[in-house]
Amino acid sequence: MTDPALFKDKKAAFYTLGCKLNFAETSAIGRSLADMGIRKARPGEKADICVINSCSVTEIADKKSRQAIRRIIRQNPEAYIVVTGCYAQLKPEDISGIRGVNLVLGTAEKGVVAQKIVEFFDKRDAAHVETSGFKDIRNFVPSCSRDDRTRYFLKVQDGCDYFCSYCTIPFARGRSRNGSVDSIVKQAEGVAAEGGKEIVLTGVNIGDFGKSTGESFSDLVKALDNVEGIERFRISSIEPDLLSDELIDFISGSKRIAPHFHIPLQSGSDEMLRIMRRHYDKTLFCNKIEKIKSVMPDAFIGVDIIIGMRGETDGLFAESYATAESLDISQLHVFSYSERPGTKALGIDLIVPPEVKSARCDMMLKLSEAKRLAFYSSQRGKTRKVLFEKPAKGAPMHGFTDNYVRVELPYDKTLVNCTAMVELGDFNETGTALTAKNVFV
Repeated sequence: MTDPALFKDKKAAFYTLGCKLNFAETSAIGRSLADMGIRKARPGEKADICVINSCSVTEIADKKSRQAIRRIIRQNPEAYIVVTGCYAQLKPEDISGIRGVNLVLGTAEKGVVAQKIVEFFDKRDAAHVETSGFKDIRNFVPSCSRDDRTRYFLKVQDGCDYFCSYCTIPFARGRSRNGSVDSIVKQAEGVAAEGGKEIVLTGVNIGDFGKSTGESFSDLVKALDNVEGIERFRISSIEPDLLSDELIDFISGSKRIAPHFHIPLQSGSDEMLRIMRRHYDKTLFCNKIEKIKSVMPDAFIGVDIIIGMRGETDGLFAESYATAESLDISQLHVFSYSERPGTKALGIDLIVPPEVKSARCDMMLKLSEAKRLAFYSSQRGKTRKVLFEKPAKGAPMHGFTDNYVRVELPYDKTLVNCTAMVELGDFNETGTALTAKNVFV
């Protein structure tokens, strides 16, 4: 048992870079420290412990992680500095060489951050940097976080068995693994007990859920649909080849699963998909979009796309653009290709010049905005259920429909974290949301 006096008046600060999965994991670390009597540092306070959950999805992410670590050390010069996350997993030597870092933990060790901190304060030995957990990543660490608004992010799966040619995630996160359906349902029930209304299901490759437990993602979704108290579940990014027609049909008639999809395309060219070592072709992807729209015409569909990867000629980009343009989707999430050490893509000779990559990104971003505006326009005059969030000071109140349309209206404190049926009006002044024409409480 930890001596309660060991952490008397100790304060911790948490810094998260990257994906929603990282945020969920940082939240779990924060709760484990709170259970030991360590409170969260308030704004302006110097922390005794700093936990940095890093990202390494791109070269820019690596740079931001290094900058964040150095900045946090400057701001908290006496603190015990812990760095974990994907950048820590892939490049522990880079981090351990930063003066002021005390502990570098790999992905497999995220669940023992509290234990490592106890060991440090027992020994009081900061003369060396400890590194741990960079070899075999097998364990699943459950986590759930609440953002600053109303939604929770529940981790259901981790790791990936897809070794795409541009990606280091399998090396940073390990192989696919997951919690059990029962354990995740219990976490969702805990969110409901706290008053949470919306949960986003997160993971690295959530459609692959079940490899650890002999279950399936469909099993999980069907079980969560029966959790009382939760208004809606959103499914985060799911691979098109793992999004079954059976699951699409179930969502179309479900009680709580939102008609909101986030599906990575990455390229609309079959040749580029082959170069990327993806697990589907353009036809399969297009068929999935058509299937969704056939049973849920108002579903929001966001699509990931990578621009400027090695091997992407002008012709292959043009094909990718034409595919994206033809799809009945709501938004594109555009990513500029970044070189990642150790990936198969580095063996491809053709390199896209930065200025060409930038021009292609601009084209896709303009297409994305046109798609979003068209989708929002199609929703005007319709009545949808909106979950309202607490706005920032001075900002208008807003919320999202089940099909992910942002809705604005004047502030009403009685609506915070509450749902109401709303007749959707015209665009706001900036074109970023629809106004609430009528609210039916």
